[in-house]
Amino acid sequence: MPDPASSQTPRKPIGDPPDSPHSVGSTRAKRMQLATGKNPFALEMGGTIGPIEVEYETYGELSAGRDNVILITHALSGDAHAAGWDSEAGSTGRSWRLKHPGWWDRIVGPGKAIDTGRYFVICANFLGSCYGTTGPASINPATARPYGLSFPVVTVGDWVQLQARMLDAMGIDRIHTVVGGSLGGQQALEWALAFPNRVQRAIVLAASPRLSAQGLAFNAVGRQAIMNDPNFNGGDYYQTDHPNHGLAVARMMAHITYLSEEGMHEKFGRRRRQKRSGFGVEFEVESYLDHQGRSFVERFDANSYLYITRAMDYYDAAAKWGRGDLVAACQRIRSQVMVVSFSSDWLYTPAQCREFALALCRAHKPVTYVNVPSRFGHDAFLVENQTVGHLLQNFLKTTPTNPA
Repeated sequence: MPDPASSQTPRKPIGDPPDSPHSVGSTRAKRMQLATGKNPFALEMGGTIGPIEVEYETYGELSAGRDNVILITHALSGDAHAAGWDSEAGSTGRSWRLKHPGWWDRIVGPGKAIDTGRYFVICANFLGSCYGTTGPASINPATARPYGLSFPVVTVGDWVQLQARMLDAMGIDRIHTVVGGSLGGQQALEWALAFPNRVQRAIVLAASPRLSAQGLAFNAVGRQAIMNDPNFNGGDYYQTDHPNHGLAVARMMAHITYLSEEGMHEKFGRRRRQKRSGFGVEFEVESYLDHQGRSFVERFDANSYLYITRAMDYYDAAAKWGRGDLVAACQRIRSQVMVVSFSSDWLYTPAQCREFALALCRAHKPVTYVNVPSRFGHDAFLVENQTVGHLLQNFLKTTPTNPA
């Protein structure tokens, strides 16, 4: 869910230069059509959509036995560019990529935790986003105009089914490991539930089988900020001024949930940028959130934010797979699972993650659970690179319970 350019990360570029032996180097996004108007994609909430084009990136080489695939699933504002340096950033309008490598560059690359010298790594942008895969800003062939709010409701389940269709098209039957954090972690869990015979290992970082009521509330207020922006125009704003103010406010509120009280106190405290100024930006924390909001609207689509947060709201693994019983849902899983929580995360709390791990235990499924001490809140899965990398590296060596 957090942005790759988090508050807690250093301001200098994160990652190795493209000519480093530890970098995957210059990357170029690929695209694949996975549905057409005549052969549309069926959606979990009903209806169909087609055509669908998916943007994805790959790193490393696929083994002869096609048994070294690691699928990375990204979070709310993430994209397919997980590692390396985008060779087309200047020409695609994604200028922020010129200064920063992929959002998990510290983890993915030659000799790193997810070693591209050993694994074939895939990361795909999900349906409804605004980073290359079909979404609300895409042209609806029926109207020759952007979909806007006529885009159908999508779910975490839809994203996983579409990823499975992509792997089918690539001739990949089995996944060595699926890994993701936050909303990406829920996709990793859904993979283990929906395709138990295809997944050998599933790594769920800073995520649980469902979002809390507090998380639902923050998402609801964020969507209201967008939809009540004077420029929202029922989602049909692509030819006019965009609802930038509403999207910025939504981002500011969401970003608070990515941090922790300890981290915010350490970084900002009650320091002021200037003397009292009435109701303008006065405190350092206000300035930071204002910057996060303004930078976000330069690269994200407000309608995509509505659809993605709603998909996040809807996901409930127990309700979908166990009729409300999480232990019953976990009975489906055949993969080796690792669940990682972070001590100061209050979006997907350690208690929620532990509940999931205990449900796996009660279902007699092999699970590794680790609660990482961290002051970085929910952002920790993107920031605690050394600890997360160590955990991933060791878990990838475990013997799968569901061998090919």
